[in-house]
Amino acid sequence: MSDGPTPPAWVVEQPGLTAVALVSVVLALSVLLPYLQFVLFGVVLAYILYPLQRRLERYVRPMAAAMGVVVATLLVVLLPLVWVLSLAVRQSFDVVRAIQRGDIDVERIERLFEANGYAVDLVAVYEANQGRIAAAIREVTNGAVDLVGSLPGLFIGLTVTLFVLFTLLRDGDGLLAWIEWVLPVPDEDLAELRAGLDDLMWASVVGNVAVAAIQAVMLGAGLFVAGVPAIVFLTVATFVLTLLPLVGAFGVWIPASAYLVAVGRPTAGGALAVYGLFVTLSDSYLRPALIGQTAAFNSAIVIVGIFGGLVVFGAVGLFIGPVVLGGAKLALDCFGRQHAGAPPDEAGVDQTDDGTGATGGKADAG
Repeated sequence: MSDGPTPPAWVVEQPGLTAVALVSVVLALSVLLPYLQFVLFGVVLAYILYPLQRRLERYVRPMAAAMGVVVATLLVVLLPLVWVLSLAVRQSFDVVRAIQRGDIDVERIERLFEANGYAVDLVAVYEANQGRIAAAIREVTNGAVDLVGSLPGLFIGLTVTLFVLFTLLRDGDGLLAWIEWVLPVPDEDLAELRAGLDDLMWASVVGNVAVAAIQAVMLGAGLFVAGVPAIVFLTVATFVLTLLPLVGAFGVWIPASAYLVAVGRPTAGGALAVYGLFVTLSDSYLRPALIGQTAAFNSAIVIVGIFGGLVVFGAVGLFIGPVVLGGAKLALDCFGRQHAGAPPDEAGVDQTDDGTGATGGKADAG
């Protein structure tokens, strides 16, 4: 007789029902996959707006509160977001055309680099990479055309997002209780997973999105005062680059400062460089102020989660990717304790936060 692990009783006693449940889950996932990123976007919005929903429920019925939050989200968040992104795309094409027309004094920029000890032939660099640059411009153009051509699909996706948002706001507690009831997981592990995922979502959404938005607005105001063109495009670029690790606002204010110096405004360029450095360094103060001293992620989870999430889930993967990896660690921690006891780092190792976020906080199940 085999000494291997015994299958759970619910599998042995009711194999037919188990098979039906698994097939149903697979079919449901196949229906969700085409609009998975819009569903996840609705989940993220619901998580952010749920405290507002709870406050409104003190005065009106849950359905009325959820409807009000959805309408406000559409008018205040989604429609302005679409307008800002369309304006940013238009300004990005203006920047490309300005470079192609030669509106930027390349020789002046080269002299600026040479004055600081860097001899750069920008014309030669451009000629050497002309094929790559042209390919990149084609990709941007094709992306814009695809976006315009997929407007019906985008409309359907945003509709899915709004309905997911409405349902989660109105019935989120009941849905979460149903999921916990269906999952064959002990109650103590479910409570730990729920608390850990809450920490992960808070750190991902607030720690990344809020900080990136604040820094983008700060730098955008500085760019406006300095008189840099394409403000909306550069502000959106700041937001995106600040979300990405290892890049940040450096990718915007350094070229903008160099541009100001190149067009004969060295004072404005220097002032923008100082202000941009302040915006970049503000990250060290904004994150602790918004999410506290405890971090839910270590650097590997953040970097791999963000870039992998972008590939798998699209734009919403910026927020969901790290949560997926962090949630997988939480689930594996619970599974390991059930089958192998306490993890090695609990045997005499201090679990206080070491600054990386890998061992501190209630999000860490280890």
